[in-house]
Amino acid sequence: MRRCGLTGVLMTLLGGFVFAQTPETTTFQTADFWKPELDLRSDVAIVYGVNRSFPERVKSWRERGYGIHMMTGVAWGGYQDYLEGRFDGKNHMDEGQVQRDGTMIMHGPGVPYMVPTPGFIEYLKSLVKQAIDEGVTAIHLEEPEFWNRGGYSEGFKREWQAYYNEPWQAQHESPEATYRSARLKYHLYFRALKEIFLFAKEYSEKAGRPVRCYVPTHTLINYSAWGIVSPEASLAGLPGMDGYIAQVWTGTARSPVFYEGVEKERTFENAFLEYGSMVAMTQPTGRRVFFLTDPVEDNPDHTWEDYKTNYEATFAAQLLYPSIAHYEVMPWPSRIFTGRYQKEGVQERVGIPEAYATEILVLINALNQMQPGDDTIPGTQGAGVLLSDTMMFQRFPTHAGYEDPRLSNFYGMALPLLKHGIPVRLVQMENLMHPGTLDGVRVLLMSYANMKPLRPEYHQALAEWTRGGGVLIYLGRNEDPFQTIREWWNDQGQNQKTPFDHLFYETLKLDPTSSRMEWPVGNGRLVWIPQDPKELVLNAGGARRLIGQIKHAGIELIEKNWLHLRRGPYDIAAVLEESVSTEQYRIAGPVIDLFDPALPVLEDKAIRPGERAFLYNLNHTAERPPCVLAAASRAYEEVRTEQSYACVMKGPAATQGIARILLPAEPNYVEGQDPSGQKIDLHPQWDTKTKTLLVKYPNHPDGVRLVVEY
Repeated sequence: MRRCGLTGVLMTLLGGFVFAQTPETTTFQTADFWKPELDLRSDVAIVYGVNRSFPERVKSWRERGYGIHMMTGVAWGGYQDYLEGRFDGKNHMDEGQVQRDGTMIMHGPGVPYMVPTPGFIEYLKSLVKQAIDEGVTAIHLEEPEFWNRGGYSEGFKREWQAYYNEPWQAQHESPEATYRSARLKYHLYFRALKEIFLFAKEYSEKAGRPVRCYVPTHTLINYSAWGIVSPEASLAGLPGMDGYIAQVWTGTARSPVFYEGVEKERTFENAFLEYGSMVAMTQPTGRRVFFLTDPVEDNPDHTWEDYKTNYEATFAAQLLYPSIAHYEVMPWPSRIFTGRYQKEGVQERVGIPEAYATEILVLINALNQMQPGDDTIPGTQGAGVLLSDTMMFQRFPTHAGYEDPRLSNFYGMALPLLKHGIPVRLVQMENLMHPGTLDGVRVLLMSYANMKPLRPEYHQALAEWTRGGGVLIYLGRNEDPFQTIREWWNDQGQNQKTPFDHLFYETLKLDPTSSRMEWPVGNGRLVWIPQDPKELVLNAGGARRLIGQIKHAGIELIEKNWLHLRRGPYDIAAVLEESVSTEQYRIAGPVIDLFDPALPVLEDKAIRPGERAFLYNLNHTAERPPCVLAAASRAYEEVRTEQSYACVMKGPAATQGIARILLPAEPNYVEGQDPSGQKIDLHPQWDTKTKTLLVKYPNHPDGVRLVVEY
């Protein structure tokens, strides 16, 4: 159990390395050496990139008490020694991902996206070996990405011949070629990660210091929207694969989507669905997932104010999944705390505003205390949307004039539910064979307009669930050009025209001559809505029609304009725009407003449409001992007596520290000392009603000592 303050640290000796056995609940990734202004006090520093400086960078963070992981790109990186032949004596420039016009797809200057050939896999193994030799406890191979528009390089053509045993086909020539090209891309990165993780496990176990293996990845939703293929769900069943980092942040979640005929950014809603897709992918398989948020984003041309608003949106969205309590608190702290960005009303770029830096530190320290739970968002439960990795296979190029702008065939099912205050649950089709995948789902929306089933067994699972009492709602005209590609439903002894036909007529045994749109199926019900889901968001009024059709199918829906979850002492809430009302939502206090860097105590909190809230509810403190409730630094060395409380607060240099501390009585003595023992003014403020003390101090990585007597 995580509590106020730091759990004990156990020192062990393995293979010549001394490790601090700390929790691994919170992490961040960095390519820097330890610096005082980057000392976030999370549990783990994920040291990025294996090069000549890697051993010293690892050492610098380990000496400051961090657990150490390694991360490197699996599709791209500064791999010139491989590309230019210094690794194995062969030039590999023909292994980059290439577009139809012959240009190579670049991640940056001199850094192409790679086709993961056997040679490239061996090269990545060599980097993993170096990291294990330095004593890291986990390997992260991030972003296995193959662009849909790629697939024209000589390296890819060779892989096509080896995989399909037939000559390469240009993916633009037919829907089938597009689908098969994407399926090969999917396979190539699955193979790469399978082989590298197998090597990592075997090598590290022989060395006596076994490592865990993770894949930091953007979500299925984001990759589908951006036109990228990645193995995603299939990795969850990979032996030696321990979990994922869900790379959701402003830069992904702000991608515009359609709703009610309007195309615009809907960051909170998108983030909620993105995190939900990662939960759908991992929970049935038992794999761990870290949720990532970013206080800025990759695009450097937004303002600090914009970053703050969107950060709060993604931060609140992640906390609405109570089963998840592992976090990457940020990538690249250097670009946040030492970067310079635009500020409203200021011409030149400026460093991070002090108040925003303090807020970020308050939030990431709250994550150190966050507990998993099984609480639910009040309202309708069990409304689900089915999605598949094959959503990535149909995105580029388009054929026969059929388009799916902004992934609207997915959002057409998910957004109407979410916008009406229904915490839509995403269900990963590839997990249907895992027990429990559909537990708690009462109504499931699906379509084959934007995806296709990889196995016939999925239909059997859907049929069994429906017969058991589920309501299956299928949306689609079945007219997209991928319906009739050569696949299992019309091959390998099957003769169904489309996957819809196989589900309806072969598996569910419905009458193909019937004109009905609804059928009883065992104890459940099947409904066919002969519209592609995209039509429900590309046009005004579509959301209301879908909600009405779900109700007509016998599902009671509680419509509201808010989502609210209680996680232990924390309240997380979001009030939705474009919803059923424009009313505010109010949470009774007293509460500490954690999105306010001053940590004020409020009698209650009113949240308007388009706003989010993260609160510490002080009604939960009656039985707690003296401790730090909220702070812009992490508490260590806590000491409690009947008359006093003391701790050491550590945080990054050049930032403002603040803490609200729970005490049994009003203090009569408050003292702060910097690491040299010099007294500092804490500016103490006592709140009688909540018995909390507010103090302020300059953060320091070596710690500021607080002593309170009462």
